[in-house]
Amino acid sequence: MSGKTRLAARVLGISDLSAAHAESMYRLYSRYYAGGSHSRFMQDLSQKDYCILLQDERQAVRGFTTLAISEHVISNQRLRCLFSGDTVIQHQFWGEQTLPRAWCRFAGHLKAQEPQLPLYWLLIVKGHRTYRYLKVFSRRYFPAVNCQTPEPVRRIMDCLAQERFGQCYDAATGVIHFPGSRGYLKPEWAALDDNKQGKPEVAFFLEKNPGHGQGDELVCLTELVESNLKRQALQAFCRGMET
Repeated sequence: MSGKTRLAARVLGISDLSAAHAESMYRLYSRYYAGGSHSRFMQDLSQKDYCILLQDERQAVRGFTTLAISEHVISNQRLRCLFSGDTVIQHQFWGEQTLPRAWCRFAGHLKAQEPQLPLYWLLIVKGHRTYRYLKVFSRRYFPAVNCQTPEPVRRIMDCLAQERFGQCYDAATGVIHFPGSRGYLKPEWAALDDNKQGKPEVAFFLEKNPGHGQGDELVCLTELVESNLKRQALQAFCRGMET
């Protein structure tokens, strides 16, 4: 890609997403994932509330993430959950920060709507690259290397995952296993680079989710609050809270 290519992020309600955009998203998804289907992708998309599109100067879709927002009462505590669904970025743009910044601004906007309520990010992960984003974003996230998940956090994770995924979620392992494939990274994209082999987060993810190559998902959770966010994520989150 040319170094001059610029990307822009747009937040759209799923009902405002055009058929052309949805098809572009599926084509991008199927470039990196196997084991899914067009109908499954579209059904999953219809169950989300928002989509953040990443587009270039010609309006071509170069990445996206889908989002669902829900409210819960767990252990007599009311809370909100931001669930990340399918997320894909064209590999030429890996490392580009437009989409993460837009995501953090959106999360900040949600937090500002009801600042008194805890806001949690529920992320299910079938790739080590996605898992490593948690360390980039937040100070405390679970599960994590050399850190026991506190029981109150475990309870929230279990409740959220069981409500959304039912019997496909195994609370003992923290992993979601679907009886039929819902997509998995193609081998050429799941393979580890040599310089990633020794990273503690990568080794931890592979240990916690040994079935990731067949599409198993590791349930992860972090609280979206100023005190738990690292500098770049915090800046975008605070801008979102002001809008």
